[in-house]
Amino acid sequence: MPQFIEREPKIVGPFTFKQFIYIGIAGGICLLIFFVVPLFLFVIITIILLGSAFALAFLKVNKISLPVFLKNLFIFSVFKQKIYLWRKKNVPPKFLEKKEEKVAEEPEEGQKKPILKIAGGSKLKDLFTQLETK
Repeated sequence: MPQFIEREPKIVGPFTFKQFIYIGIAGGICLLIFFVVPLFLFVIITIILLGSAFALAFLKVNKISLPVFLKNLFIFSVFKQKIYLWRKKNVPPKFLEKKEEKVAEEPEEGQKKPILKIAGGSKLKDLFTQLETK
């Protein structure tokens, strides 16, 4: 039975093929920039370019790789139809409503007081007993 199917195999040293491509392309672009622009500009561009390449290779957002997250973000923001529904109700929230408390009436002298029932236990336990005995 195969295990760890979700892992990509390490192809080039400690990197998977995708990670190697991200870092390799960024490194190649940095090498070309080294010969074209002055040194201080090269350092700034290299830091930004290699930082973004390492982020694409290793960063995960909610256990999803950054390229997949960016693809999903782009597709959702550009192509998906968005429907916003909101129906305002003119009913106040339940926690703000005041409930009227019922006051128990005192029996008059000639009437008997109502007999209080005491629950014998759980209804579930009674149901269980009925099911077991039938």
